[in-house]
Amino acid sequence: MSAFSNLLDLQRDLSNGTLTCVDRVNQYLTNIDKKKHLNVYLSVYAQEAIDRASEIDKKIKTKTAGKLAGLVIGLKDVLSFKDHPLQASSKILDNFTAQFNATAVQRLLDEDAIIIGRQNCDEFAMGSSNENSAFGPVLNDLDNTRVPGGSSGGSAVAVMADLCDISLGSDTGGSVRQPAAFCGVLGIKPTYSRISRHGLIAYGSSFDCIGIFGKNLHDIALVLEVIAGSDEYDSTVSRKPVPEYSKELSTNKKYRVAYLKDTLESEALQPEIKNLLLKKIHQLKDSGYVVEGIDFPLSEYILPTYYILATAEASSNLSRYDGVRYGYRSNHVTDLHSLYKKTRSEGFGKEVERRIMLGTFVLSASYYDAYYSKAQKVRRLIREQTKEIFKQYDFILTPTTPTTAFKLGEHTNNPLEMYLADLFSVQANVAGVPAISVPCGKDKNGMPIGLQLTADDFEEPKLFQFSQVMLNLA
Repeated sequence: MSAFSNLLDLQRDLSNGTLTCVDRVNQYLTNIDKKKHLNVYLSVYAQEAIDRASEIDKKIKTKTAGKLAGLVIGLKDVLSFKDHPLQASSKILDNFTAQFNATAVQRLLDEDAIIIGRQNCDEFAMGSSNENSAFGPVLNDLDNTRVPGGSSGGSAVAVMADLCDISLGSDTGGSVRQPAAFCGVLGIKPTYSRISRHGLIAYGSSFDCIGIFGKNLHDIALVLEVIAGSDEYDSTVSRKPVPEYSKELSTNKKYRVAYLKDTLESEALQPEIKNLLLKKIHQLKDSGYVVEGIDFPLSEYILPTYYILATAEASSNLSRYDGVRYGYRSNHVTDLHSLYKKTRSEGFGKEVERRIMLGTFVLSASYYDAYYSKAQKVRRLIREQTKEIFKQYDFILTPTTPTTAFKLGEHTNNPLEMYLADLFSVQANVAGVPAISVPCGKDKNGMPIGLQLTADDFEEPKLFQFSQVMLNLA
């Protein structure tokens, strides 16, 4: 497939007739068929995508096409696309069909994006390796023996392996940025409330964000520009005006950057990632940026705070899946109690069950104050201390992940090892601030390394600008 540096170049060719949207969809469908073994797509909307591409080609000829005309997009299996399957990669939503479009999905369609299919993920977005799906694991395209990261692993691999231009995923504790790092693509989690969650299957409602995968900053910025903003269907979404992100991608400003000293000292950090981070710090200093190491006293509390609160919210959110109204229903029931019990036991995977049980435990009367209430207080402190950093610095620079992509099955028997894959990514979710993973190098095995930039609330324009700086560093 012809490579385009960004959507503007593509649309130029579409306008002068050297390429059509139908051509592009057919090329992607061919790629998807060739790479079925990666297990990326749970549904491919082949004929529908071709028909829509044909309509958009007509709009291009009459100069009535939207901002995203020609862009082929895949959706993580947690985003509602009307009259299409929606399962959160779980057996418990077998045969469920979406009843409406998520706000983000509708806004893509309104600007003439082409949705090509539904992408595999960890069940209910719970996981760091995409091994928890009811439909089997997704494979990393660079090394099929390794994971792509999770929970949005299918969405990351789709962009990595040229199976679409852009993917929409969800990020609750790093589920866009971590797979982006493992797959060598860009992945952004915007400020909490920047994008409406209407139509996003809930995991942890106060953490969940829709995120974006892509290979170039312009297209990610343009998609964010389209899908962000206020929404009458989501009372938690911000009403702040949405900037024209795609027109603010460059700056000559020399930003101030902080890095967390204890991150570099972490025993969990792979040496090659540490060395790359140190190299980038020196390059930034040589380029005139202020880069300073700082302490973050609450670092050790971020991950446990996240898992206490996220599992509590999961316990509440997932109580609606009971086999009564929709989705999977056990055939081995004798009364209402057994219907609930057997449906949930048979319909949920082990990791989802584990998190529901943990969440139910911390919400129980005996432990509510000891765990849930205390974690909420610590979360407030983490946000306050994170915000304090941004009074002196523009960004926090960290590794996205402690290691590069690990082997399939390497951590499946030890949930604590798996949870550590979120070690550096969860702070942005706990604090509610935006963060992006930028591909910056590879390890000795050729696996990608991502570095993470975190900024203050609604500072996505600065994130894009500094991401371009990071990409340009030799």
